[in-house]
Amino acid sequence: MPITKAIIPVAGWGTRRLPITKIIEKSMLPVGNRPLVDYSVQELIKAGVKDIYMVISNVEPCQVRQFYSENHALNDYLTARGKMDRLELAKTLPEDVHIHYISQDPAGRYGTAVPIAMVAEEYNLNEPVFVFFGDDFIWNPDGESAAESLLKSLKSDTDSAILGVEVPKEEVVKYGEITTENGILKKIIEKPALEDVVSNLVHVSKFIMSPALIQEMVEYVKSHDFGPKDQEYMATDPLETFVEKGGIVRVAPTSGQYLDGGSLDGWIHANNVVCGKK
Repeated sequence: MPITKAIIPVAGWGTRRLPITKIIEKSMLPVGNRPLVDYSVQELIKAGVKDIYMVISNVEPCQVRQFYSENHALNDYLTARGKMDRLELAKTLPEDVHIHYISQDPAGRYGTAVPIAMVAEEYNLNEPVFVFFGDDFIWNPDGESAAESLLKSLKSDTDSAILGVEVPKEEVVKYGEITTENGILKKIIEKPALEDVVSNLVHVSKFIMSPALIQEMVEYVKSHDFGPKDQEYMATDPLETFVEKGGIVRVAPTSGQYLDGGSLDGWIHANNVVCGKK
């Protein structure tokens, strides 16, 4: 069954990247000649996605929306000067792909499960969807994309999948450690102590979520009332509940390199890799 829908949360203030995120949305920070989020958008499109649901902040102007909209003045300028190669570069979305925007109050409920639940309810999603977050991506220009790896891991229409990335053992403490059995997710342990690490496989918030897992996200957000200074609504919590109930989440390996623009060091590294300097 082809998967034609994807959720990409890009809301939030990007406080780890201040002061630049005061004027540039974190997902729009440039890596090479493209914004961070576009690496995920383009690979999802290549994997067959036609509808992308972006969860944006309710702050205007929205740079993500501007980037994926036509700039008619620019198009007219390029056409008048015969710069048709540049005109093609300015077209950031194919005609048959649509982005749907839903606003999230950055001062409201916080955590990775919230935007997923918001989109699911707003658009009544009842089919498998990709869920990619907008400030990181897998760089694998000569191999399989993250979206392709996730699709390849599925064994049935009811499966979900999570991308697993191998990192050195000492770096597992910065992520969510994945433990598996026969390629199926057993547990995610967020930021484990180094002495407790048993696997060098971590998750980087790249999923295919079945309708049942999406519903688990919705119920989790509905049934909890965390305040702004309380626990985050983490997607890994309902994911773990889903697994405990017997839900199947395949773990998809990747041969690509995980690049993260959320930190200054990670963003500089991503630019160096993409621009061929590392």
